[in-house]
Amino acid sequence: MTNQKLNFIRLPINDDDLLAECKIETYRSSGKGGQHANKTESAVRLTHIKSGLQVMCQDNRSQHLNKIKCIKELRKRIKQLNYRPPKRIKTKPTKGSIERRLKTKKFNSEKKKNRKKTDLKKLF
Repeated sequence: MTNQKLNFIRLPINDDDLLAECKIETYRSSGKGGQHANKTESAVRLTHIKSGLQVMCQDNRSQHLNKIKCIKELRKRIKQLNYRPPKRIKTKPTKGSIERRLKTKKFNSEKKKNRKKTDLKKLF
């Protein structure tokens, strides 16, 4: 899995080229849909060979529509896999923000000092 994250996966622009890079499996879908869903092989599973990603769809009664939906989902997942967050540029805090932070710290410390009970023996 770590090896997959390091490599950049090139995505073909054309759907036919993407399908050429995939292993296509059709099978009978399970669940609701009655005889039509149980007798026809309308469910589709795409396995992208280069990345090892697997996408399956059995939403529609049509194998063609399920294949289109699988291709869209595969493109989305490969795009997520290829995403690299931009490098963060470290910045220094401004003088004003430093002063405000120190001012609130001083204020809170004074508040805590005032909460303590005063020792009357030390005062006299």
